Parts: sequence; C-alpha cells; structure tokens
Amino acid sequence: MDELLQRWQNLPASIDPVLISVGSFQLRYYSLMYLAAFLCTYLLVMYRLRTERYGYSKETIQDFFIWAIVGLLVGARLGYVLFYDVSYFAVRPLEIVLPFTWSGGFRFTGISGLSYHGGALGVFLATFFFCRRRKVRFFRFMDLIVSAVPLGYTFGRVGNFINGELYGRVTTVPWGMYFPADVTKSLRHPSQLYEAFFEGLLLFALLWSVRKRDWKEGSILALYVAGYGTVRFFIEFFREADAHLGLLFGFLTMGQVLCLVMVAGATVWILICKRQKT
Repeated sequence: MDELLQRWQNLPASIDPVLISVGSFQLRYYSLMYLAAFLCTYLLVMYRLRTERYGYSKETIQDFFIWAIVGLLVGARLGYVLFYDVSYFAVRPLEIVLPFTWSGGFRFTGISGLSYHGGALGVFLATFFFCRRRKVRFFRFMDLIVSAVPLGYTFGRVGNFINGELYGRVTTVPWGMYFPADVTKSLRHPSQLYEAFFEGLLLFALLWSVRKRDWKEGSILALYVAGYGTVRFFIEFFREADAHLGLLFGFLTMGQVLCLVMVAGATVWILICKRQKT
C-alpha cells in the first residue's frame, strides 16, 4: 500500500509532457489537449443539432468554431497579459505574440501564459459578432454551445496536469502529489485534477441534463457562468497563487476576483429572467 501511494504521489515526475522535440522546438501534449477540447465540443454541438430543434446548418457551426478558436486564443493571451502580468509585457510587448525570446540568446519558448477568463471573454465577444453578422439570436446560440463546453474544458486541465503546472497548495492529504517544477519539493494538492472533475465533468453533467428544459434564452449560459465561477472560486483555495501576484486583499487570488465578477454578472441575468417570467 505504501509503495502504491508513493507511486501516486510521484506520478507527475514520471510523465514527460513533451511529445516531440526538435532542437529548441517542442510539441507538448498540452497542445493536443486543446485540439481534443475543440473536437469534443464540436462533436457534442453537432449531436445537439441532430437530436434537437435548433435549425442551424452544419456549415454555420463549422464557421462559428473558426471564430470561437480565434476569440479563445486571442482572448486567453490578452487576458493573461492584462490580468496577470501586465508590468512584464509592458516592457516586452513582442513576447505577447511571438513564440520566442531574445533574453539570454535567441530561443523558442512557445506562447506561455493563457487566461481562462480572458479566453471566455474572447469567445463571448466572437460569438456576439458572429451572431450579429449571421442574424442569429445570441443567447439561444450560446445556450447551444455552452452545454458542451465544460467537457471539452476538462482536456485543458488534464493538459495542465501533464505539464506539471498550476499545481495546488502545500498539503498533508495522502492523495497530494510532488510536482517537478515545485522548487520546495512539497506535497501539494493536484488542483488541476480537482478542476478537471468539478469544472469539467460535474458542470458538464449538470448542463447536459438540463439542456432541453423550457427556460428563457440565456438561462443555460447564465447557469454555466455562475456554475463555473462558483466552483472555480472554491477550488482556488486549494490552488497555489501566482508567485508574482500573491494573494489580493490578503486572501483572494486573481482568479477568485474574476470568478466573483462572473457570478455577479450571471446572478443579475438570472434575476432579470425571473422578473420577466412573473
């Protein structure tokens, strides 16, 4: 039993996050997880089109996913820059978009640093303009999409785990793990797996189970935003705060502050929907 526990606690060290390496260029499993997330979300949305009465064409959804991917990547990158490290990128603006650096000699670094909240905002805006251009009802379209998003999002958190990044705070629980990137070599919460389960699988199960209910347009979107914000807020208590930011107000992470904004916005929309029904 002790040997099995030790293997579990040292599992991150036994995982090579790099699939292919050519010189300074690396293809990581994390990148493949993004592709898997998009594919999973796309297949679930197409399933809903076949089994429910939405009336959108396959070509419309395919076109939308191009908009969504661009919105996600641009939003996630800019969100990280603005929310998490604006002072660093203010003096290194080229590193926002270029996958290499000249610091210490020219080397390939990839695009390091993406923000969920920035990515979500990017997709929201991309969807808004897409719907406006196609003359599609925005909230109805978003209700179709967001019911599938959490299952795809699960792959991203698994990718974080494989990368050995965004690990949790120091703990004494037996299911804690040692992460190679942690210079303190402390036992830590595998918070990436917590997020994959609660923000991904559990939230997906909830949204998927209520997707066919006769609710006002935008209700599934509001439930997703409120559900994600609430779950992420509590999981952040187990996740290590960004070293360069620390805790805001002495006890909250930047992620928690952004989640509170999400929950507040979703709550306002839910109250508006409820008032319009009465």
